[in-house]
Amino acid sequence: MYPINERALAADLSIAVSSRPLASPEISCQQWYALYTRSRHEKFVSRQLEGMSVATFLPAYESVHRWNDRQAVVSQPIFPGYVFARIGLADRIQVLSVPGVINFVGAPGRPCPVPDEELNALRACWEHRIRMEPHPYLVVGRRVRIRQGLLADMEGILVRKKGQFRLVLSVNLITRSVAVEVDAEDVVPAGGPALPSPRKQKQLD
Repeated sequence: MYPINERALAADLSIAVSSRPLASPEISCQQWYALYTRSRHEKFVSRQLEGMSVATFLPAYESVHRWNDRQAVVSQPIFPGYVFARIGLADRIQVLSVPGVINFVGAPGRPCPVPDEELNALRACWEHRIRMEPHPYLVVGRRVRIRQGLLADMEGILVRKKGQFRLVLSVNLITRSVAVEVDAEDVVPAGGPALPSPRKQKQLD
């Protein structure tokens, strides 16, 4: 997938950003899209879009930054350089005119929507305050399904880190992943037999 260059079109139309809501004939066809932003402009872009009554999603996580004389906990985007926005395609030029927005992510000539199931999984974790952190993007591995709890029916790839099981959720369009902690007893293979118990899994590891 490659960013779409519609900057010239936006300039030709001289569309100015305003605080009024977007007016689109495709309201019923709104979908989630990934916006590629300038470095460290994710929060600014999100605020500008919210001022235009655009639904946005910018998941973040906390990390400790250390300096010579101090340290501090800071909030950072899980996907640096990306903001998700829910719009109709008729509004894409106005969205591109927002300062800090570079392009939509998608195939050449047309933005590609992010599948609802991928973004809904991330939004559910965010809304339930389930800890998320960046994880290397995975395309292979044991795919599992959560069978109970707040994340019931979510699917992802099961990994293990420092003795803890984690479910890796991916946004394939931008090839980025996040990891959330799960209980091994709450997951079963997607379309397969149940996972072994944590004790048996530990022996297998």
